[in-house]
Amino acid sequence: MITVGVEEEYLLLDPATGLPLPRADEVRAAADLAPLAEEKEVQSELLQAQLEVATPVCEELEEVGGHLLRLRLALAAAAESAGCRLAACATAPARALTPVPVTDEPRYRAIYAQAPQLVDEQLINGMHVHVAVPSPEVGVAVLNRIRLWLPVLSAMSANSPLWEGQDTGFASWRTVVFGRWPVSGPPPRFADLADFEDRVRGLLASGVIQDIGQLYWQARPSRRYPTVEVRCPDVQLRADEAVMLTGIVRGLVSTAVTDIKKGTEEPDCLPELLQAAHWQAARHGLSGSLLDPAGRRLSAGDAVARLMDHIEPALEAAGDLRQVTSLVHRLLRQGTPADRQRQAFAEGGVAAVTALVTGETAAP
Repeated sequence: MITVGVEEEYLLLDPATGLPLPRADEVRAAADLAPLAEEKEVQSELLQAQLEVATPVCEELEEVGGHLLRLRLALAAAAESAGCRLAACATAPARALTPVPVTDEPRYRAIYAQAPQLVDEQLINGMHVHVAVPSPEVGVAVLNRIRLWLPVLSAMSANSPLWEGQDTGFASWRTVVFGRWPVSGPPPRFADLADFEDRVRGLLASGVIQDIGQLYWQARPSRRYPTVEVRCPDVQLRADEAVMLTGIVRGLVSTAVTDIKKGTEEPDCLPELLQAAHWQAARHGLSGSLLDPAGRRLSAGDAVARLMDHIEPALEAAGDLRQVTSLVHRLLRQGTPADRQRQAFAEGGVAAVTALVTGETAAP
């Protein structure tokens, strides 16, 4: 069984105003004392109103769901004890005039010195799925094969329509905000591992990025683990939605590994079309048309169906087909988390959105 691990980022919000609160240290301290979370599973993030969790290595999707629910419960309780609420939304629904302080760590201070305005506006939260690969060489080859499917994944995971108390018109405004960093967006195609390493060395030598952690591509080889890390999804409102995306990502990686072994021809796409596909996914989520690798428009439902057909053998082999398919069908019926945020905003403004994103953090 190909193993997986998931990282989720959350915001800490004022329950009355929806504004981010810089209480990460207090919440971490409370969570570390709780029996439901171990210290290494809860980490600080760039801004003091953010936290990140990481599951252990998992073989089954049920394990992923159990760990995410456990961690969400522990942090939600810790946040409440610190006078704030844990929010599983990919952008802050509102933002104060005074920026949230940067977490006091050397790396984060250096990033702030490089791009202070970008850091001030980095109130965004993603979900990162790590999938084990046999070797770094295979990992780079896997990236080349899954990169064309990432726009559909972004559309399915959209959970950030609001910014500064307004509807942006985008389903995933987080994707737009994150795309302003120098190395971001869709990963390029690499000839092989040596090509990847050469190009990364060139970026580091340029001084524009300070370390490989600033390779903010939407998928990349992990710098810490023997995995491919898919980073394009917004953090999800519900734990089971995160489980669904984890199963899909594992299916994509597993399918890519199988195709590599078979010598199946590698798909390709013009970089400008792939960039356009990502923009289209961020703009519409599943509420409009998406683009295929050739730049042709197709309905969101058709795009999701093509993705599911592509990974169906891998899902079946892992025993994930029934669970993932059921969750995908629910997503297509109910819409994305962005759709739910937008509906709450229309009905009750930022207060209703705050209640939504803080009330579902522990949903099974």
